[in-house]
Amino acid sequence: MATQDEAPALIEECRLVRARGELDAQTVGPLVRALAEARAARPGRLLLIVDLSEVTFTDCGILPPLCEAWSDCRARDGWIRIVYDNHTTELVFRCTGLLDRFPAYASAQDAWEGRTADADAPDQVSTPPRTRPDPPRCRPEPPGRHK
Repeated sequence: MATQDEAPALIEECRLVRARGELDAQTVGPLVRALAEARAARPGRLLLIVDLSEVTFTDCGILPPLCEAWSDCRARDGWIRIVYDNHTTELVFRCTGLLDRFPAYASAQDAWEGRTADADAPDQVSTPPRTRPDPPRCRPEPPGRHK
């Protein structure tokens, strides 16, 4: 099962969505629904933490819902922060050029406080050479908006 059967949690004014297990094109549906529910639950500014720390495998199937949530959060003057420490999750973000947009946070508390995982840690994931065209990425930011 991809996400818990509970509604997204609330940390102060921030929504928390948790996923676990394997996330791929066949199993990402519950995460998509949980992200949509979290985004619909609060009008105005949107702060969203997605906890993938219990995800054992993921592929690029997580990118469309995360990118949609990222765009929505940005449009609502908020942010989305992702908790993960799995090398496959990092590889998905690294190989698609989205690692800067979705840096790793060690815990939901670190994400809430804006402390990314140690950027000085040795790079343990090597990017394989590209043999296929680049996968689709999130839509670019509108002019005048900063990362």
